[in-house]
Amino acid sequence: MNVFRVRALVFRQSALSTRGIGRLQPMSSIAQEQPALSSTSPPPPPIPNPTAETQGQTPVDDVEIQLRAKQILSAAVAAQAPRYDWTKEEIAAIYHQPLMELSFQAATVHRRFQSPSQVQLCTLMNIKTGGCSEDCSYCAQSTRYQKGTNLPAKRVESVESVLAAARIARDNGSTRFCMGAAWRDMRGRKTSLRNIKEMISGVRAMGMEVCVTLGMIDEKQAKELKEAGLTAYNHNVDTSREFYPSIISTRTYDERLATLGHVRDAGINVCSGGILGLGESDADRVGLLHTVATLPSHPESFPVNALVPIKGTPLGDKKPVEFTKMLRTIAAARIIMPETIIRIAAGRKTMPEEQQALCFLAGANAIFTGEKMLTTECNGWDEDAAMFQRWGLTGMKSFQKTSSRLGAVDLSGE
Repeated sequence: MNVFRVRALVFRQSALSTRGIGRLQPMSSIAQEQPALSSTSPPPPPIPNPTAETQGQTPVDDVEIQLRAKQILSAAVAAQAPRYDWTKEEIAAIYHQPLMELSFQAATVHRRFQSPSQVQLCTLMNIKTGGCSEDCSYCAQSTRYQKGTNLPAKRVESVESVLAAARIARDNGSTRFCMGAAWRDMRGRKTSLRNIKEMISGVRAMGMEVCVTLGMIDEKQAKELKEAGLTAYNHNVDTSREFYPSIISTRTYDERLATLGHVRDAGINVCSGGILGLGESDADRVGLLHTVATLPSHPESFPVNALVPIKGTPLGDKKPVEFTKMLRTIAAARIIMPETIIRIAAGRKTMPEEQQALCFLAGANAIFTGEKMLTTECNGWDEDAAMFQRWGLTGMKSFQKTSSRLGAVDLSGE
């Protein structure tokens, strides 16, 4: 007998005897049962991928699985506050919903917890290019791939040049300025850290949010960055724990989570997301979502990157990720992390405007804009201003987001 069918039959018997799921319930009662869908409940089966996995499955089995998945989705959409005890099975049930339904329900959640017309404009500057000792398979800044990418290593940018770039970004409407440095960690970089703290203070003085990504940092370094006025620290987990070792070997998944812990403990907002198109499966995208959605608190922002294949890197010949995977990930993220800012990051340059609009509709509410994004192309301010006008979008103010549920929320951490 088909393994998935056996699982479905076992679940069906359990549901009938313990939860009464075999009796069709009205949606109002399903919403009231939301607490029963905690991590202590029997694991619900995900909606199966409608290919080989469901072949040989009887209509009864399929009805049971689909009913349970709809109940999970309904309870998630009806929730009035974020939850942090998601199971992979619950996230998979949401992720595998029919895409139109998933997008619609994500839009419903987005309107409850966020202002649907507000999108944050962020600008990312590479303040230290190349020379990184890591072996991230997607990154042109690794010294291991320098012969193939021809990307020279450069010194850290001066404080003056960084603040000049921040002023240009602010004057063009960006309200968050992000600075990235190609380092594995901050050990032995006292002078660089001192200069970066000066950059942070200078950007904050302009009334902008400021985010940095500097590799791994320890508890002391996180506290220093907080004292300098840092708004957020970006440290992506990239993908699922299971797929991660096939992409990176020089830094472990737990080391990434440890850095996020230091950031969170210092009182800095966590910015952590992933990259789609690395060769991962749907299960890995579910795993990525599970990692961030079960942190002690949800990331303040969740960047969704589409791999930009760079010649000379191990992933330089990868085909672009399907847009439906991007949209599905954004929509599922909005439902399970309703108060998080979801940012369309790398790869947006290749997305037609209509695809970007679908992402905004499904819950994305931040983008990178400006002259460049690290080593890849970025949509420009004028281009994005025209898009905002066509679609009725407005820029999000610094340190503040609004929603019908929360009203104005101060994100400055002060």
